[in-house]
Amino acid sequence: QLQASGGGLVQAGGSLGLSCAATGRSFNTYVMAWFRQAPGKEHEFVAAISWTGSSTYNVDSVKGRFTISRDNAKNTVYLQMSSLKAEDTAVYHCAATKSLSTQNWNLMNYWGRGTLVTVSS
Repeated sequence: QLQASGGGLVQAGGSLGLSCAATGRSFNTYVMAWFRQAPGKEHEFVAAISWTGSSTYNVDSVKGRFTISRDNAKNTVYLQMSSLKAEDTAVYHCAATKSLSTQNWNLMNYWGRGTLVTVSS
């Protein structure tokens, strides 16, 4: 089970940190990813991190602004967001997959309830 938290209202240019806590004993065997869904749109891949955290991937629109990280001892994945823009407004979900190359929401093994991020311009 995955539960994202940390969303809220922030002004454009501000920062916000999201967390996603996972239950279960196999957290470190999954690639963890963040997706977001803006109103009326499909889920969009945002970032992913490998099992050990040694490799990360970001969608071009967030490169240099968002950082994904994980703490396997705490079964938690994080998304630190800075220089936020109005177009970053969305519900952010974390998800788990066995494949580092998977960036398709429909192919995720597990996903959880998201957290809403609203960026005011």
